[in-house]
Amino acid sequence: MTNVDIPADTEQRGAWPHRLAVLLVCATFPLIWVGGLVTTYDAGMAVPDWPSTYGYNLFLYPWQTWVSGPWDLFIEHGHRLLGATVGMLAIAAMVTIVWKDSRRWVKVLSVIALTAVCLQGVLGGQRVLWNNRQIAQLHGVFGPVCFCLFVSLAVVTSQWWRATGRTGDSLQIGNMSARGAVGATVLSGCALVQLILGSQLRHVMGGAGGAGFRVALLFHLVLAAVIFAQTVWLVAIHLAATSRDGVKSVALSLMFLVLLQVGLGLATWVLKYYWPAWAEGAWFARPFTIVNESMPQSLVVTGHVATGSLILAMSVKLALRSWRLCRPANINARPPLNVKGTTLTMGVAL
Repeated sequence: MTNVDIPADTEQRGAWPHRLAVLLVCATFPLIWVGGLVTTYDAGMAVPDWPSTYGYNLFLYPWQTWVSGPWDLFIEHGHRLLGATVGMLAIAAMVTIVWKDSRRWVKVLSVIALTAVCLQGVLGGQRVLWNNRQIAQLHGVFGPVCFCLFVSLAVVTSQWWRATGRTGDSLQIGNMSARGAVGATVLSGCALVQLILGSQLRHVMGGAGGAGFRVALLFHLVLAAVIFAQTVWLVAIHLAATSRDGVKSVALSLMFLVLLQVGLGLATWVLKYYWPAWAEGAWFARPFTIVNESMPQSLVVTGHVATGSLILAMSVKLALRSWRLCRPANINARPPLNVKGTTLTMGVAL
């Protein structure tokens, strides 16, 4: 009897799909950060026309006017330039993946990612043309969704994904990995809902009645506690399991981001709404004065928003890697196929 191993995935024909996907992720995070600054400074209407900029082509607008102009013009036009760059990178990534990657579902994912970034650009333009805060809120929430799609492309085109598909050492994880995969998937959903609640607080509820603001804030805080507890549980799951370091490191990075987010959330409250009532008489609170749109306030509030997007993206990455470790256990549980005295161990490309 002769054992013939059929490779689990022979679909990759180059490293460029992964390189462009990673470059797309790296370009999108600054875009989210600058978009947060646009909202923080209420600069969404600094340029009143779209897709042009004061009648100029987006790329031909005089750079002297942009760089030395008002701050709100600088960040709004910079946001548009970054968005156009991300769009071009998404086109390059999609073309390269369609050309180099033989997996049909990865090709479809790249097309979905490109479609999403185009839709995001249209939403940003309509926000300017209609001067509508609800569209601005949708634009702010859909940006992290695009970010997650790009992160997914980077994960599934990576060497880690391919190497995990070829080997069978992940089969020992069993139910522990399945629990972690389900938990990470649930955490991704909770992180997305949390972003929606945060967007509601930033775009709408601040000008609503006090009762409406308090209700939205209460849900935001409760869900933050749930996300924190879920993350601690996931870290414990992956540290206890015999999973690969590629999953453990993602879980630990997620824990760090959640802890950072808690600190940024507390700082955001202090810089925007002052200290809690129990601390108002303390020595460190008495000299403190809130300065609206100050640099510390803007950086902390925008950092809180951007870190929320990172938590969502990292939880999606953790879910994808965890599910990748689970699937071979189900596939290879089938008995080997005997064909004319030869045993074939069948592998399935994911």
